[in-house]
Amino acid sequence: MVQPTEIDELHSAWRALGGSAGGTDGWSTIPLALPGPRRLRAGRHFPGNEEALLVGFTSVRVPPPAQLPQGQGFLVAQIDLGTEVTGMLWLALSRRSGGSLDMFTMMALDIIATLNAGSATAEEMLFQLFLARIHAWQDFMRRGTDTTLGPEEEIGLFGELLFIRSMIEAGLHTAAAVDGWLGPLDGIQDFVLGGGAVEVKTTIATAGFPATIGSLEQMDDSTRQPLFLAAVRIRLDRSGMSLPAIIEDTRAILSADAPAQSMFNLRLIHAGYLDAVSDHYKRSFAHVSTRVLHVELGFPRLTRANVPMQIRQARYELDIDCIDTDSVAVRDALDQLGVI
Repeated sequence: MVQPTEIDELHSAWRALGGSAGGTDGWSTIPLALPGPRRLRAGRHFPGNEEALLVGFTSVRVPPPAQLPQGQGFLVAQIDLGTEVTGMLWLALSRRSGGSLDMFTMMALDIIATLNAGSATAEEMLFQLFLARIHAWQDFMRRGTDTTLGPEEEIGLFGELLFIRSMIEAGLHTAAAVDGWLGPLDGIQDFVLGGGAVEVKTTIATAGFPATIGSLEQMDDSTRQPLFLAAVRIRLDRSGMSLPAIIEDTRAILSADAPAQSMFNLRLIHAGYLDAVSDHYKRSFAHVSTRVLHVELGFPRLTRANVPMQIRQARYELDIDCIDTDSVAVRDALDQLGVI
């Protein structure tokens, strides 16, 4: 969670720079007095007067301007501060005119925290982490103005995190578990592991297991085999874990693998979760059961191969409790996928 003092420091710096242009075009910047070893400055670019976070590097390979990330509310550019600050290569993360200042502030503080957490990393790798984090925010901002997950999205993410933990407990390496988590990146299935995949569905329903299948491809094993469906049932329980709590607990599990933990944090932003608004998630859940089913011949599903060619897309509801087939242990599924 971002500390109020950090927000105040950033806003105070931007306010101090608000009238410092003197009618000229260009950059006005000051150092940021925030904890951490990175070279950070607050800035404003005139004549637009947009707020910016400047990050200094000594020697990195910066992509061409057209390849640097840009979002609905921000842009990234390499800038020249002239004689004001010498011997450094500066990247500016700037708010676009009309972009939300609150959203941009959350983004800037998240970038600062990311850089500080990776301060022991080699500079080129840290620069790539900086860009990856901004790309994750770029994806997040495509969601629109809502900074929090809806109730069903919250339940879905909770279930996917439970499945990550169950795979690690079954013997899958932490890096493989996180690297295979492609649902937040708009993957067809939530996890791509080995040559196959796992789709995770989560419910708090007490009667039946309604699961929405979002496309004709989601339950199609013609391109990835084997394909599994993991049905995760949870219940509301005040003594259980909230979404922020299971996220922090999962980070602790990944703490011995810094690259996996960093990738996990990126996936969370892609999934629509922001630490800055974690207080929004009040509900607590307890894990009831996980049932893993092998999606193969005879499994009830709609695919391109079994619907008329005139049907281009389909979205349907499947009651998993009505599927009469044996469950597969998580470890056995991972073994069939060839990842343990």
